[in-house]
Amino acid sequence: MSERLNKPIIFSGMRPTGKLQLGNLFGALDKWIELQDSYHCFFCVVDWHALTTAYEEPGEIRSNIKEMVLDWLSCGIDPEKAVIFRQSDVKQHAELHLLLSMLTPLSWLERCPTYKEQLQQIQTRNLATYGFLGYPMLMAADILLYKAEAVPVGEDQIPHIELTREVARRFNFLYNVKLFPEPQTILNRYKIVPGLDGRKMSKSYNNTIDIATPPGELMDKVRMMVTDPGRIRKDDPGNPEVCTVYSFHNIFSSEILAELEEECRQGKQGCVDCKKRLAKSMAAFLEPIYERRLKLEKYTSLIEDILAAGREKAESVAEVTMAEAREAMGL
Repeated sequence: MSERLNKPIIFSGMRPTGKLQLGNLFGALDKWIELQDSYHCFFCVVDWHALTTAYEEPGEIRSNIKEMVLDWLSCGIDPEKAVIFRQSDVKQHAELHLLLSMLTPLSWLERCPTYKEQLQQIQTRNLATYGFLGYPMLMAADILLYKAEAVPVGEDQIPHIELTREVARRFNFLYNVKLFPEPQTILNRYKIVPGLDGRKMSKSYNNTIDIATPPGELMDKVRMMVTDPGRIRKDDPGNPEVCTVYSFHNIFSSEILAELEEECRQGKQGCVDCKKRLAKSMAAFLEPIYERRLKLEKYTSLIEDILAAGREKAESVAEVTMAEAREAMGL
């Protein structure tokens, strides 16, 4: 990786919740793929973050890691271009998280909009824990540990990056150093990818479509998508702005989007036919990814080999940062 150290640094991570869904692909992964040629990238499997909501039933995390990294590779993440590693393999993440928590005001964490939203939306799990409140601080430690200059995120993660910037400023000011840069956000083209029910696509809401969905099963998923509730009959004029199917056409059928919008508004195409066209477009895009994944699954040690190599590269950078942080804090 030494030949790439002159490039700007990016850090990003995903929680290993199993096979990825389209919200992960268009909310983050497609941007990772684009950036890996021009940045020094650290892409992290944030398994400690997974424990913030799955601490009661952590048994699937290990298998979920394999499934997720297989999706990364099948979509185009290249371990020759980026450092791919597991968060818990690099203990410096926990150390920096602890040190930063000493100087971060509690109010900074309590005001996080994602924290408030998930407490209200997810009623099936007890999220009133220190770990859940503090996960934006762990995220800040993840980013600052590699002195990342930018972080590719979805729009809902912007408050977390701002918190990271505030923590970096506070550390640098308190200890009179210039150790941590203030990372910038890199937003994806799609701010929010809707789920089948129109809310943000999330496994927490059970409204997802997996990247690895077999092409033959896509139509079953598309049939479940909510459409314009004001459109009762096939020839009723529709409103694309409130239709989940149209939102997906914007991603998968952009070349005919104007045509689809006109047909919807004028009642020239029914919702069933519109869904059939969407399923066809989605299959054309996702089938190559599905086929690559089937081939990668045959190599049993591939994922662990990639994560082991990534651990060595990530740890060598992380320990340099921690040595500087300890010295700045007089430890």
